Amino acid sequence: MNKNKLVFLILAILFLLVMLYIGYDISSRTTFPGSKGNLKERIAPSDSLKTNE
Repeated sequence: MNKNKLVFLILAILFLLVMLYIGYDISSRTTFPGSKGNLKERIAPSDSLKTNE
């Protein structure tokens, strides 16, 4: 294997590892929308939560 192919292979592996780490980091900080319960803000519009004046 010549030097250019080796450098390309190393850079490709590093790029892949960085992208996998970023994907894991983003997925660990977010939750699946279906796992949350029904919040009042989701059920009723925010205008109905205001008191009558």
